[in-house]
Amino acid sequence: MDRAYAEPLDVRAVAAVAHISPAHFSRCFRAVFGESPHRYLQRRRVERSMFLLRESGRTVTDICFDVGFSSLGTFSRTFREIVGQTPSAYREGHGPIVAPHCVQLAAMRPRSSAGRRTQ
Repeated sequence: MDRAYAEPLDVRAVAAVAHISPAHFSRCFRAVFGESPHRYLQRRRVERSMFLLRESGRTVTDICFDVGFSSLGTFSRTFREIVGQTPSAYREGHGPIVAPHCVQLAAMRPRSSAGRRTQ
């Protein structure tokens, strides 16, 4: 899922790779990662869009579609839920990070998701 974040999520196909049912896969995924496969994928897409908003001059719409969202409205709503700002406000307040890559990854990880803290 991390490599194919821009692709549509197919829980059935991922579960088939693990030779378990989609429902069992979803339960196991939630137990391990603390969130549903769908929410995990949304968060990964938002993390990538945060990087693109900071580091590129591409439009919000282009970034929305590049990271795998099929609707600008869904992208903006999800981004705001996870980051706490609209994509445009995030871009205005955050420029490129000049730091080692590992520090950049830690800095761009959303601090909360749907009202709860993630660490």
